[in-house]
Amino acid sequence: MATNWIELVAGSLEQKKQYRQYKARIKALPPNYRTAIEALDRYLMYFGAVTKGDTLLLMLEDLLVLFEQSAADGTTVRAIVGADPVEFVDSFLANYSEGQWINKERKRLVDSIDAIADSEQ
Repeated sequence: MATNWIELVAGSLEQKKQYRQYKARIKALPPNYRTAIEALDRYLMYFGAVTKGDTLLLMLEDLLVLFEQSAADGTTVRAIVGADPVEFVDSFLANYSEGQWINKERKRLVDSIDAIADSEQ
């Protein structure tokens, strides 16, 4: 039981290994791509939008692959993120909404109001 709790809080050893590999791959990017993905990563971490470790790792991996391919193709950072980096990252994040804590809170709110409405009828 203690092991499951620790993994829930800190992530599994496999997740930690994947995250370290992700960070190492970022370091291998050309400087402008590395700086951009580090900024996006920081935004995603501060935003706190993803709670499930697997979802977070999948999202970060997909973002990294996008930047690795773009660097290889010579696509500029501005061409990747567009004129509004916040809009880009928010749209990107929307593809991983199943792991967002806010969705749980939205459902909880809707369920609470629905229960009240049902009891008032």
